[in-house]
Amino acid sequence: MGRLTLSVATESLRLAQPFRISGYLFERFDVVVVTLSDGRFLGRGEGDGVYYLKDDAPHMLAELERFRDVIEADPSREELRALMPPGGARNAVDCALWDLEAARHGMPVWRLAGQAAPRALRTTFTLGADEPQLMAQAALRCVQARAIKVKLTGDTELDLARVAAIRAARPEVWLGVDGNQGFGIGQMDALVAGLVTHNVSLLEQPLARGKEADLEGYQSPIPIAGDESILTLADVPSAVGRYDVINIKLDKCGGLTEGLLMAAEARRLGLDVMVGNMGGSSLAMAPSFVLGQLCDIVDLDGPTFLSADRQPSVDYVHGNVWSSAEVWGVGAKVAP
Repeated sequence: MGRLTLSVATESLRLAQPFRISGYLFERFDVVVVTLSDGRFLGRGEGDGVYYLKDDAPHMLAELERFRDVIEADPSREELRALMPPGGARNAVDCALWDLEAARHGMPVWRLAGQAAPRALRTTFTLGADEPQLMAQAALRCVQARAIKVKLTGDTELDLARVAAIRAARPEVWLGVDGNQGFGIGQMDALVAGLVTHNVSLLEQPLARGKEADLEGYQSPIPIAGDESILTLADVPSAVGRYDVINIKLDKCGGLTEGLLMAAEARRLGLDVMVGNMGGSSLAMAPSFVLGQLCDIVDLDGPTFLSADRQPSVDYVHGNVWSSAEVWGVGAKVAP
């Protein structure tokens, strides 16, 4: 087994404007960028962490230092998965290993993963919680969107007013909502009934993490997705009977390697699959784009919130997201 050199940088990615969800207001994404070099090739990966698990930049940096010897021993992706815990740090390293492997073999990651050539994916564009008419105006400004996801706050009356205003402004789009753990089971009937009225196609994580059992036996005409409740491969079986869809995020599960395993297990169990993101630049979206080739719902709009993305970047055209190997997936040679 060879040796690698691990380099780590932190970056504060400023948002173009503050973004509000249930219980949180974001003004920036603090990410770590991992670079792995074998002296000839290099690979890169970006981790944003998981804010509600206190997996922030200082925690990710500490994890990377704690496992530096493991990482620099040039482990396989499966070895890394067994040795490091899930989270943003492992995600950054796992994605850097995929990038490095692609460079060593001179082929894109999608081929290494056994996939067909990638296609552009319809992605949702997310609206942060605000006053209903302001959200409707934001929906109108998002001209290219063919799918919109609406952040809710747990105030059923206000949330349904938000959805009604957006639906009136954009009657043609696919519409989903994200509760971000803001509701209780006692609010579900009124919430779901109102969402049906406005032709909403997905209700994501309405209940708090730890309250999943409250959904057992609950009959909803709208598919319910588990996000904060489904972190890793080990959590996927618990979704059966509670959720219809699982939302895989690489920062939660610890990288593309585990994300692909989660998608396969969800399919085996009869669940639909969604890919999302905790935020970040195009370097974070590109690995999720590979996973998105296997998904029913794609939510990869993180870079659209940034005041400036890194280059090269993923492209957003006609409501679709596209990532080429120039962004990530065929690493560059190390300069002599």
